[in-house]
Amino acid sequence: MKISRTEVEKTAILARLHLSEEELQQITGQLDSILQYIEKLNEIDTSTVLPTTHVLAIHNALREDTERSSLDLSEVLRNAPEHDGSLFKVPKII
Repeated sequence: MKISRTEVEKTAILARLHLSEEELQQITGQLDSILQYIEKLNEIDTSTVLPTTHVLAIHNALREDTERSSLDLSEVLRNAPEHDGSLFKVPKII
């Protein structure tokens, strides 16, 4: 076994988990299986594999920022339910 029952008990105490005898035995076996699998992964030669953050290449989906003229003030205010000169009128919220 890669992990002992004592280590699982200590970890459970630190995590404030109250485990029964059956749960301790089950978790110890599960953690041991996980650690054995990780040990197999450590045997693989990864010297030619480049470190990556994602498996697939990520491309920016946003458009380029381009300078352009803004809308005419009268055209913008035409869509407002109410306006006062060059300002939108909105209900007071308390």
